[in-house]
Amino acid sequence: MSLNAIMNTATSGMMAAQTGLRVTSDNIANVNTTGYVRKTISQSNLLSNGMGVGVSIDAIKRATDRFLQSASLNAGSDNGRTSAISQALNSAQQLFGDPSGETSFFATLDDIFTAFSSAQDDPSSSLLRTQALTRVDDFLSESSRITSSLSKLGKDADTRISADVDRVNDLLSQIDGLNTDITRAKVAGADATGAENVQSGLVDELSKLMNVQVNPRTMGGVVVRSTEGLNLAGDGAAKVTYQTSATATGYLTVQLANGSVQPTPLNISSGEIRGLMEVRNTELVALSDQLGEFTSRAAEEINRAANAASSVPAATTLNGRNTGLDAQAAMTGFTGKTTIALTDSSGVIQRRIDIDFDAGTMSVNGGGGPAFTPADFMTQLNTAMGGQGTVGFSGGALSLSGVGGLGVAIADDPTTPSSKTGKGFSQYFGLNDIIRTNGYSPYETGLTAGDPNGFTSGTMTIRLTDVEGGRIRDISVDPPVGGTMQDMLDALNSRASGTGLYGVFSLNGKGQISFTSNTTTPVSMSVVADTTERGVGGPSASQLFGIGPAERSTRGEKFFVNPAMDQNPKLLPFAQLDLTQTVGGSPALAIGDGRGALALAKAGESTTNFSAAGDASAVTMTVSRYASDFSGSIGRKAATAESRKDAADAVSSEVNSQRQSEEGVNLDEELINLTTYQQAFNASARLIQATKDMFEVLTGILG
Repeated sequence: MSLNAIMNTATSGMMAAQTGLRVTSDNIANVNTTGYVRKTISQSNLLSNGMGVGVSIDAIKRATDRFLQSASLNAGSDNGRTSAISQALNSAQQLFGDPSGETSFFATLDDIFTAFSSAQDDPSSSLLRTQALTRVDDFLSESSRITSSLSKLGKDADTRISADVDRVNDLLSQIDGLNTDITRAKVAGADATGAENVQSGLVDELSKLMNVQVNPRTMGGVVVRSTEGLNLAGDGAAKVTYQTSATATGYLTVQLANGSVQPTPLNISSGEIRGLMEVRNTELVALSDQLGEFTSRAAEEINRAANAASSVPAATTLNGRNTGLDAQAAMTGFTGKTTIALTDSSGVIQRRIDIDFDAGTMSVNGGGGPAFTPADFMTQLNTAMGGQGTVGFSGGALSLSGVGGLGVAIADDPTTPSSKTGKGFSQYFGLNDIIRTNGYSPYETGLTAGDPNGFTSGTMTIRLTDVEGGRIRDISVDPPVGGTMQDMLDALNSRASGTGLYGVFSLNGKGQISFTSNTTTPVSMSVVADTTERGVGGPSASQLFGIGPAERSTRGEKFFVNPAMDQNPKLLPFAQLDLTQTVGGSPALAIGDGRGALALAKAGESTTNFSAAGDASAVTMTVSRYASDFSGSIGRKAATAESRKDAADAVSSEVNSQRQSEEGVNLDEELINLTTYQQAFNASARLIQATKDMFEVLTGILG
């Protein structure tokens, strides 16, 4: 080997050792730098005609493990999702209070029954009446507060999703931009690990927001794809958009850098954004829906007892609730018997009208009376009043009034009580309700498939989404004007222009509409907009039937104490009409009668039918039992979410620890490398010095 060859070989060795020392020093300097990945050098021997002529530094690489990196990204996504859900459900649970405490939401319902029980002992006490109304107001105010707070949590989630999506777009742009820098450095043979470390940190942050697939590019850098394989970064940055709506399910779309001009639906299964979307679209809505169902049924049972009773003396006017129906539709479907009595200030019946809905007849003061149909019921009842009372129906509400100071009291026949959708005549119209509502919950209209639907105009736009929260399509349906309820269902369920390909709307025996997915993969329904109108100025279809989560999840804040009773607690129905008394006989309403108050105190033990709401299936049980189960389910949800978060934290911590062990800087190893490269550098330098000495000797000989 010539002296030049020896010199070149030694020089290459010294340069390789110098590079190794530089890499080692960089590793040691960044031992505490977050996100820094240990660098290594890749070197190979140089050959010339099969003879070794030195060493070459092929590349400076990061000590990465693709398997551990992928596992870390997935763990980070799961951690982001579970943390978002756990945080939201924990906040939601706190809104209801400690179930075992005296100030929890569910304890306020027990306070109502306790107050009515106390009033039963002294039904004439104004103080006890006022206290009972205060307890009712406390319960309804808490329901409204919690519903409003759950809605605010949903809006907060909306805001966070929008902010996270903006950050995702920023990260995708930066990741894509770094590919150019990395490729340029690779082509030039320069060290690209700095840019690669920055890019890796950006990918890690992205994975916490949404789960992605990351693959290396041939010339350096990475390609980032969604779970469906959509190219988000690598060959141009995509733009993600959060399509939000105040009433419908929100979803994601993406505009690909080199794709169609039309946005593409983007489905993600993990990450903070996914968790927030579950919170916003599902978890909080389900809690609000179940809260609304609970409050509705609790109010229904209290009102059931109230409408079976009367104040003493009886109220001169009973104004009912807005049923959302016209007079004929509201009167259609009643069975059984009820009695309307006009009483004087002493509780003596002055006029008595016994109504037999099965026979379609009215009996006045025990004698004959007019026959009626649902179409002329109001007219015939006015006739039966004989000028001592009046009947009105306006804005979907029935009202009864006594003339000349007479009061109105109503009681069902004890053997064959009147009934429609499981409610008596007075309760169905809400004539003596203690609790009122601005809505129509529990949405049991009593309409049948053959009844006119009553809708005169408007369109309902329905959004269908898949199990991942991705939008399938929006469908606009116009209820057939002049058609029946069956015609309306047919329009909704049309396979061509309705939801028939994905699910079915059905009308149950109480006139309530529900949606059921008919596909293997569940499909969810929400209402984007609804301009339909039943009659002139009447409710929309979604309002009347409770269609869509937006309507159902807000009903818990629509209940309030009857203003008439709130202003005059003497109107509280603490007595019951004695149907054994005749016209002009002994008082049928007696001061000191507390049977109505006792029935109100026992309303919590009344068995009722709860509709499916949120995650809860339809059940039949008492209001108090449902309160206990509902309270427990809230706690279980929060505890389950916390447990899943802890598990995800543990997995993420373990995977990141393993990744750090592989990619992080180990000072002991680096000190060994430092010594090794130092000795190699010294050896190469000594070889160069020996070669120099040999050159000098050779030069001296030739001289």
